[in-house]
Amino acid sequence: MTILAVSLAPIVLILIYLYKRDKYEKEPKKLLAKVLIFGALTVIPVFFIETWLSGYWENKFNFPANKLLTAAYDSFIVAAFTEELFKYLVFIIFIWSNKNFNEKFDGIIYATFISLGFAAVENIIYVFNSGIGTGLIRAFTAVPAHAIFGITMGYFLAWAKFNPSKRFIYIVLSIAVPIILHGFYDFILMSQHTTLLLLFIPYLIFMVIIGLRQMKHLSGISRFKPEEGGSAANLEE
Repeated sequence: MTILAVSLAPIVLILIYLYKRDKYEKEPKKLLAKVLIFGALTVIPVFFIETWLSGYWENKFNFPANKLLTAAYDSFIVAAFTEELFKYLVFIIFIWSNKNFNEKFDGIIYATFISLGFAAVENIIYVFNSGIGTGLIRAFTAVPAHAIFGITMGYFLAWAKFNPSKRFIYIVLSIAVPIILHGFYDFILMSQHTTLLLLFIPYLIFMVIIGLRQMKHLSGISRFKPEEGGSAANLEE
């Protein structure tokens, strides 16, 4: 029970924080719970695809001497691309055309709930396998990182939704930027390269700053912000 609490506590705290940051028009709790659950369920297809991709690399391109190349493949393709793609698909299927996605900040809320649904299951697996110490470390590293990946995806999906003339570029950014952020995060750790490992904490801080700025930006231009009077101008960049 303690292990489960340690696994889920950071997830719950970030979810509460996000819900409170949605100050002007709260999203339906049932819909938030729905995307959280489906985010968690993406662990299943992700597991099988990541297993296949890892096996394909080992069988087809067995370069044991080139640890950095293997780390890059595992980080950007196996982990980042697969995981962010499925989070993106959950958003597109359940949120993109949903009537409740009616302002930009909603993109951040829904995408991050999806991302943290995935992170919750992943965290439980890691902590049950490696212990409470791992859970405490991940509470300040991997869990916030997944939140940032979700915030960034939601940020660009929001601009894509409400800026039809620039939709294509924002759609590309909504999947590409989280993959790059996620891939580099994993690459630093998987490479086990001393110089790269020194960048880990600064990189994590950098991502958190980006995420907070993105949240502040979209919250500040909310169409439901009282002083804005719900102006339709806020729907345009």
